[in-house]
This record gives sequence, C-alpha cells and structure tokens, in this order.
Amino acid sequence: MIGRRKDDHVRLALEQQRTNSGRNQFDEVSFVHHALAGIDRADVSLATTFAGISWQVPLYINAMTGGSTKTGIINRDLAIAARETGVPLASGSMSAYFKDPDCAGTFSVLRTENPDGFVLANVNANATTEQAHRAVDLLRADALQIHVNTVQETVMPEGDRSFSAWLGQIEKIAAASDVPVIVKEVGFGLSRETVLTLRDLGVRVADLGGRGGTDFARIENDRRGPADYAYLHGWGLSTAACLLDAQDAGIPVLASGGVRSPLDAARALALGASGVGVSGGFLRALLDGGVEALTALISAWLDQLTALLTMLGARTPAELTRCDLTVHGDLRTFCIDRGIALGPLAQRSRTVHAPRNLTGST
Repeated sequence: MIGRRKDDHVRLALEQQRTNSGRNQFDEVSFVHHALAGIDRADVSLATTFAGISWQVPLYINAMTGGSTKTGIINRDLAIAARETGVPLASGSMSAYFKDPDCAGTFSVLRTENPDGFVLANVNANATTEQAHRAVDLLRADALQIHVNTVQETVMPEGDRSFSAWLGQIEKIAAASDVPVIVKEVGFGLSRETVLTLRDLGVRVADLGGRGGTDFARIENDRRGPADYAYLHGWGLSTAACLLDAQDAGIPVLASGGVRSPLDAARALALGASGVGVSGGFLRALLDGGVEALTALISAWLDQLTALLTMLGARTPAELTRCDLTVHGDLRTFCIDRGIALGPLAQRSRTVHAPRNLTGST
C-alpha cells in the first residue's frame, strides 16, 4: 500500500508540473538593475557555508521519493545526476523503510550511486530517535531532514491525525543526532514563529518549503474518494513570503517550493537563503528525458546562476544579500500586514558602496 501511494505521488506531482499556471510569488520579487555592478566571471564562486555545512554549490535536489520499485529507479537516476553535477541530494520520506525493511535498497541507492556526495536522509516528525539513526546509517547521510506536513496528513486518506507530539520528537531527534538536523515543510511554508520555535528546539537549519510548487493538499485530495478538500488547494505561505518573514530568525534557512529557474534561485539567495532546493522541475526533466536530460538541466542552471551572480556583482551566493530588491503585488501586502520593512531591502547596496565625487575624494 505504501509503495502504491509513493507511485501515486510521483504520477500526480508530474501531472501538476504539466498543468500549473507557471506563476508564483517569486514573480513579485525584482532585482534593481545597476548597469555598472557587473564583475568578472572568474571571480565568482558558487560555494555556500551554513551551520557548519559546506556545499560547493547552493543548489540541491530536494526530497522526492522512495519506497517502491519505480521510485527506487527514480532515486538511482537522481543520485547519478547529483554525482555528475556535484549538487547535494535529499531522500524522500523513509517511513516506508521503517515499515518494510525490504525496500531499503530504494533509498540506499542514493549513496550507492553517489558515494562521495552530500546526502540527506529524511524522516517524519513522529520518528523515534532510533529510527532517525537508522535512516542516517542506511544512507551514511551527511544531514537529516525532518519533514512537517500537517496539511498533507490531514487530507491524506490514511494520514496521521495526531500532531501534538511533534515538538517533543523534533527536540529529541535534534539532541540525539550526530549530523545536522534540518526541518522542512513539504510545500505549505514555515512562518517566522515556526522558525523561531525550531531554533529553540535545537534545530540547526530550516528548509522553508513554501507554496508555489507541488501542492500536496491537491495530490492527496486527488487520491481520495470524494475530492472534498479542494478548498485547501493553494494553502500556505509562498517560499518568497517565508524568506521575507524569516529574516534574522537566528538560524540559517534553505528555500524550496516553486523554484522554477536560476533567476528564482538567485531571488531566493538574495532574500537570505543559504541554499535552494528543487524537486518538481527536476522530476519532470528526469521522467521526460532521462538522467542525461536532468544532468544537462542542472549543469545549465549552475552555469546560468554563475552568470547571474556575475551580472549582479556578487562574488558568492551570500553576497546576493547586498543586492537591491523590490517587492510587489500580494507579496508586498503580506509584508505590510506582517510588519516587514521593505524600504531597506531596496537600498541595501547603498551601505556597500560609499558615494564618490568627481574629484576622486570620498
């Protein structure tokens, strides 16, 4: 039954990728163009460091799948693409492995095919510390994701209905883990209040996992008999909103959910993300064109992201947070309602470049 559900998730996620309107709130974030900001491409590095973690690139393949024969093949191909491009790679939820150890290979293939890469294991917030250790051990994982997904579980016909223990379990896992713990949403977003709570629980990093990409409320509703939770389609905070909301929350954040292009990745990094995760778009490339197509797409994204940093005058992903941004539309309204000051965001470069007069004195 779990394997069938995992296959359903992949099928329905792919259908969403092919039918989505293509717009989300990243479109309401714009860089202020400074015509003389550009630097030399040779001076740009994509390396990023956060919470003691060092990645050569700020892009990663985020959690997708595992637990069935078909999804094991997908994980194999994702691992090959990660190996060939050097991007970190996260497992899908490993709950299926805890219930049926025979499906371990559909997850461990991530490490088998990518022996030297950065791999993240993934468990739910009901997992025990023993299960968390088993997940990390199976993948020889470099970090552990704990996913939180109350909306998905609520709509899922066979989903959890009890969530009050999650805070305690997250704290226990974070305290017992030998690798950094990252808590992620699955597409409904983490508010500032949630990120602050995670920080206090000992979580090292928050993956904001906002609205704008795959909608798991819609997926689970499509799996029901009567599709009676349609009113929850589109629930949650967009990834751009989460990034603005979580500024200076005290722990590093990763951005995932609705990242459609290298420009979205640059926007997310400029809004404060230490890394940017992609799932749906990469899944579509893989299933439509195979591992070669996915590898080519990731390579193109990394090349274009380097080009964007060069154009914007950022030598590293972290320096994108010095670039000026303007916020429009509903996202601007969200910021006003949440008390988020947008003026400084549009004037950040003024604190980097001192004014110079025509005589050369400063």
